Amino acid sequence: MDYNILMDLVSELGYRLSMCGAETFRVEESINRILTVYGIQSEAYSIPNCLIVSIETPEGKPMTRMRRIGHHGNDLDGVEKYNSLSRRICEQAPEPKQAMQWLSQTDATMVTYSFPMILISSFLGAFGFSFLFGATLLDGLFAGLCGILIGCVNRVMNNLETNQFFRTIVASFLMATPPYILGALGLTDNADAVIIAAIMLLVPGLLFVNAMRDIIYGDTNSGINRIMQVLLIAAALCLGTGTAWTLVNTLIGVPLSPSPLAYNIPIQLVACFIGCFGFSMLFNIHGPGILLCMLGGILTWLAYLVLLELGCDEIMCYFLSTVVAAAYAEIMARVRKYPAISYLVVSIFPLIPGAGVYYTMNYAVRGDMASFAQQGTHTIAIAGVMAVGMLMVSTVVRLWSTWQRKQNKK
Repeated sequence: MDYNILMDLVSELGYRLSMCGAETFRVEESINRILTVYGIQSEAYSIPNCLIVSIETPEGKPMTRMRRIGHHGNDLDGVEKYNSLSRRICEQAPEPKQAMQWLSQTDATMVTYSFPMILISSFLGAFGFSFLFGATLLDGLFAGLCGILIGCVNRVMNNLETNQFFRTIVASFLMATPPYILGALGLTDNADAVIIAAIMLLVPGLLFVNAMRDIIYGDTNSGINRIMQVLLIAAALCLGTGTAWTLVNTLIGVPLSPSPLAYNIPIQLVACFIGCFGFSMLFNIHGPGILLCMLGGILTWLAYLVLLELGCDEIMCYFLSTVVAAAYAEIMARVRKYPAISYLVVSIFPLIPGAGVYYTMNYAVRGDMASFAQQGTHTIAIAGVMAVGMLMVSTVVRLWSTWQRKQNKK
């Protein structure tokens, strides 16, 4: 057997999974399972910016491959395809050279949405979620236009190869400035709702979910690394929007936004449907998976609204709704033999506390430190209970899978 080709295969497959946004455990388990099929004991170590694979051949020769991993994408279709390839290799154990050909064939089947479609999905994502934050129809249209602006800014920043922190600052500043100006001129009803909806496009939802799932599976280093990235991006959002507010308020003054509108449940579910459709395309999901991800988002938001109607505390509503989203993702993963993350990210997105991040920043730049501390604590509590909800469901499912596997061996 050509062990060099085999090592190239697993390192390339692990690298592609990482670049598409796969969890750490998925990268390491895919590599180790493939090498186990070929009768080789291996050690795979993956963190967000590096992948190391080491084996010892039957002749006692050690071999190591290391790959530097750059900026992670949001390509969940890629995660599904490379995960399916890993399953296929484990089932059939072809010659390494043939498996490399399968990898090349999988690369050739990769599809991404065109830039115009990215802009359309950005519009739909911001437009749909704006109604969950109490926007009017006019506000929703402005939010969609801000989403298009974010798409254009991200495109330019990516071409310039800027880091994510700086890119988020620029995008959030350029996105927030027009709504504040329109609000000051009386041309929009609720500038805050416009900005919050557009901010959802910049919230690192996949990073947050991956961080939680890394911690679940004991990959603490990767989990902490991703959490720090989430915090840095949140800080960049606050810096960008805060600078925009300060600039516009100094020049022409920014009026206080009115109370958000309260829509009935059917309208909110339609808005959630539109928003999740946009985000499904932004995460490069194709085929029937889009509808299933949208269904997960609708079920999650419906659970949240029903729990509120039943009088549950808001924090408990977030926790139980997250449990619904995580359970739905695990069920879909086992029914369709696809990674759970493909369903979890979109399903949980309506619960992401974008409004909490925005208002925490807003109170800080206004100098209202008491409200800043209160809103910041509340936002952290929401993120915390969402993390606990995901951790609980994934842990229970993993324990159940382990028990089943042991029972089958008896």
